[in-house]
Amino acid sequence: MTAPYVVVGVDGSAVAVRALDRAADEAARRRTGLHLVYAVPDRDEAAPVLASARTRLRARHPGLPVAATAAEGGAVRALVRESAGASLTVVGAGGLGAVAGALFGSVSLRLAARPPGPLLVVRGARIRDEGCAVLLGLESDAEADAAAYAFAEAERRGARLRIFLRSRAGTGTDRPDPVRALLAATREASVAVVEAHRRTHRLGPQLGQVAHALLHHSHCPVLVVPAPPV
Repeated sequence: MTAPYVVVGVDGSAVAVRALDRAADEAARRRTGLHLVYAVPDRDEAAPVLASARTRLRARHPGLPVAATAAEGGAVRALVRESAGASLTVVGAGGLGAVAGALFGSVSLRLAARPPGPLLVVRGARIRDEGCAVLLGLESDAEADAAAYAFAEAERRGARLRIFLRSRAGTGTDRPDPVRALLAATREASVAVVEAHRRTHRLGPQLGQVAHALLHHSHCPVLVVPAPPV
């Protein structure tokens, strides 16, 4: 499939079906194709899942160009490889410690720590979209890439943009917590945009507080924008 296109990880779980539906909506919105990726130990196991996904897509988005890849090996490596040149990668995720399907819980967090490109993590059982605001969560006002992406996303959807900036000085008793306010706003939002701001840790890259909070507790999908190279 020629770029740009949207990539989505599938595995047949309910979480993956929600991710598939949202990825198809995003591909239609961007007027591009959709590439299904299923990572399995044996490629022959992928046929029923990929066929079911294609059937669902034909019913919901007839005419949408669809390609599919059954990739052997780990899901993270497969999605990174297949996402090269993609305009967006979509995966599903449950809540903190809750994984529906073997593919997603840890995979979404590992991808978010080092996203191959813009990464949409589909959270929440109820996915709101049209007419809902786009949220931008910032660790600092220096995150220009995330800000630019959020403005473009709001324009693409014809939606208003709400910005939440985490104070480096912390919060006092008379100051509202911006992270808590951001999480509350996700109940009525279409998507929350955050930069993959990373901290060095002995166990590997760790996401910043805003991204960490959203990926574990958001009520709407979270769009992680890669941090610029240092």
